Amino acid sequence: MKSRYLIIVALLVFIGGVTTASTAAYAAPATSSCAGHVGSSALTGSIGGAAYKIEVPINWNGTLALYSHGYVFPGQPNPATDVGDPLTGAALLSQGYALAGSSYSSQGWALQQAFQDQIALLNFFDQTCGHPFRTIAWGHSLGGIITAGLAQLFPNRFSAALPMCGVLAGGVGTWNQALDGAFAFKVLLADPASQIENLPPLPIVNFNPDPTQLSNELNEAEGILGAAQGTPQGRARIALLSALGDTPGWFTPTSPEPAANDFIDQEANQFDWASQVDFPFLFFGRAELEGRAGGNPSWNLGVNYFEQFAKSANKQEVEALYKQAGLNLAQDLAALNQAPRITAKPQAVQYLAKFITFNGDLDIPVLTMHTTGDGLVVNQDEQAYKSAVDEHGDASQLRQIFVSRAGHCAFTPAETLAAFQTLINRLNTGRWDHSTDVNLLNQEATALGPSFNVFSVGGKLVPTPSAFVSFRPTVFLRPFNADHDGH
Repeated sequence: MKSRYLIIVALLVFIGGVTTASTAAYAAPATSSCAGHVGSSALTGSIGGAAYKIEVPINWNGTLALYSHGYVFPGQPNPATDVGDPLTGAALLSQGYALAGSSYSSQGWALQQAFQDQIALLNFFDQTCGHPFRTIAWGHSLGGIITAGLAQLFPNRFSAALPMCGVLAGGVGTWNQALDGAFAFKVLLADPASQIENLPPLPIVNFNPDPTQLSNELNEAEGILGAAQGTPQGRARIALLSALGDTPGWFTPTSPEPAANDFIDQEANQFDWASQVDFPFLFFGRAELEGRAGGNPSWNLGVNYFEQFAKSANKQEVEALYKQAGLNLAQDLAALNQAPRITAKPQAVQYLAKFITFNGDLDIPVLTMHTTGDGLVVNQDEQAYKSAVDEHGDASQLRQIFVSRAGHCAFTPAETLAAFQTLINRLNTGRWDHSTDVNLLNQEATALGPSFNVFSVGGKLVPTPSAFVSFRPTVFLRPFNADHDGH
């Protein structure tokens, strides 16, 4: 189990970017008592139980980039990090950007601690290194939702924000949508398997937090999933549970996307997402969340699974695989609608809504970036976030860009560079103009050269062309924002 966690943690915090941006348009570079503390001489320490790392180059241009890292399972290493990868950090520092980041004083769904710890680090930076001319919040994955949360909660502390591959549907919607897939797995695959083996029903909420028991339950679930993958009927049902979370049918970042009608490969990739990435979150991740929230924060009362399925991006795939398997799709959807429903504990919902639900109020420019083939944090999270921003009337502050690639946070450094530069230009000019045009973004990324147009595969950098694409996500299936619950 420990090796599985290490793989997932590496996936969640992967990738960063570099920039060749000039800051000549700004005031003269700031001076800092921290200047020269970079690399092995970085300032490190802890504040309130959270480790921190600060790097300030000699030529500090007055801009601080505050980095928020991704999800770390409890018990796994949690060092402070101030950038997604060393290449990005070195390039940003060479251009005069200061970097800072906290480890957070807790692991798991640690948004409550992350907000406090990141602001505490900003205060410490002000006192120790000097006041930045501007501060940019940015981060990956869980760090993406933290970044967007910082922009919403503390807009006076930031000039702009760059949430990357972020959980931007917010906590309640995200975990509700995850529950739908787990519910379909339980009703259609796990419960029948348990009856055959004369085993107790497999829980999907209200977990016993004992690590050994959770490991056993995860292993049992993955065994059931693996057995299902061996039959046409099982594969059809895996496609259905994937459809209820809009898991994409594309898994390996360096592989081509399966053809639109290649449903066999699409389902195989969805199985990889479930077995290699998503299922640990359905058990260990949810158990951790329940512990901090004071109970189960998710529900499916009132959900009509016929309606949910009709809105899924994977509808055609599921229909084709059910037909090939000789299964009755309507019968399975009816079984989901008729199965006993799951209720949430109100105080747990309140906790998860507080940490955090988005209200769409943007007082600073926000640029989001997402891959189209992300099976952990699906691209539809971006639609949920945009809908909240549009409803609030702040659409002019938001731009969203997409990269055509499988993988969670699977950006090349060049793509991250282009995104970072776009945000810098927005701050320089006060306008977005055509800066998020995909042709322009790809030109800018390509112009950075072969050193940055790469993707890490097994520790080896593989040449990878820039892949910004015009893309509009389908609707997020379980929306929940600060104004209403989406139903």
